[in-house]
Amino acid sequence: MTYSERLKKLPDQFFAALVQKVSRAMAEGRDIINLGQGNPDQPTPPHIVKALQAAAEDAQTHKYSPFRGLEELKEAAAEFYQKQYGVKIDPKQEVAILFGTKAGLVELPMCLLNDGELMLLPNPGYPDYLSGAVLANVNVETFPLTKDNQFLPDYEGIPFEQRNEAKLMYLNYPNNPTGATADLAFFEKTVAFAKEHKINVLHDFAYGAIGFDGQRPVSFLEAEGAKDVGIEMYTLSKTYNMAGWRVGFAVGNPAIIDALNLIQDHLYVSLFPAVQKAAIAALTGDQSCVDELVARYEQRRNAFISACQKIGWEVDAPTGSFFAWLPVPSGFTSESFADFLLEKADVAVAAGKGFGEYGEGYIRVGLLVDEDRLIEAVDRIGKLGLFNS
Repeated sequence: MTYSERLKKLPDQFFAALVQKVSRAMAEGRDIINLGQGNPDQPTPPHIVKALQAAAEDAQTHKYSPFRGLEELKEAAAEFYQKQYGVKIDPKQEVAILFGTKAGLVELPMCLLNDGELMLLPNPGYPDYLSGAVLANVNVETFPLTKDNQFLPDYEGIPFEQRNEAKLMYLNYPNNPTGATADLAFFEKTVAFAKEHKINVLHDFAYGAIGFDGQRPVSFLEAEGAKDVGIEMYTLSKTYNMAGWRVGFAVGNPAIIDALNLIQDHLYVSLFPAVQKAAIAALTGDQSCVDELVARYEQRRNAFISACQKIGWEVDAPTGSFFAWLPVPSGFTSESFADFLLEKADVAVAAGKGFGEYGEGYIRVGLLVDEDRLIEAVDRIGKLGLFNS
């Protein structure tokens, strides 16, 4: 038995390799502070867990749900977008329930592109975006996200041929891995760019709840005309600490939503109904748990950035997400620095090169351990004498 050519072309799973390195170090009995992960460390709020428990005890949830998900969950998603972003969503035509947004991100190129057509991806960007391109057998060009441009794409810098040839473009703000955020003016510019060049847009809004310094992240769909050109995907993983529950949704352009629903008709028979009931409780219930979570991440960010500055590490504070994007000291690549920190300081981080060539020169840190462990990690790094304090 041999793998298909399609499977052979899949990129190496960057995060799987990182987990293996950390696991080996921990198996040696070392006290590893793991800042390389993107897995929320807090439990799912109790009222959501209780909603799942109650639903699971109802025999009706033990059956298949409708192929395209519960209508009540679609209505909850529409209600959520109206309350949070002032965006009106038609639950019947403009919502697709997803098995976690990773599934939707990988499915979408297969829905909209034919073999050999072109999609545009951010660089650095979430590595699994490439998985969808490979499985759809489409071509990829990337656009750089650089500090000089606040880690936003420069649309004028994308070659003219690529702008006219591309059929699909992915964006992600608050951004993984850089922690950058985008404002409404940027999304308005994106809509104009997409209309001019007839490009469909997918905005990955995974960190849509996590903005700092009193700033609420902006939804792509808040820009006038956004639903004419694209959709947004929202996961419950980060907002409600439901990463293992694998539930999210897409909202926006009805034709793109219908395409997602169609491919999922052939892949799944919808989510376990009890998980959908719990998702309804999350979206429609008291949102104070979200406010508390964001406050926690902001406190961690502040403590971490302050500790970095104390050891002479010149870093910028992220404005959203639960990641920090830090420059590596001279004499290192992103990968050699990550390996060095794991070996010499028992601190695990993600090498920026794993997110694309424009990630070189950076590491990504997850603010997903308690403040004291974040500070301890920086203290360990400081003792290596790499920075001028």
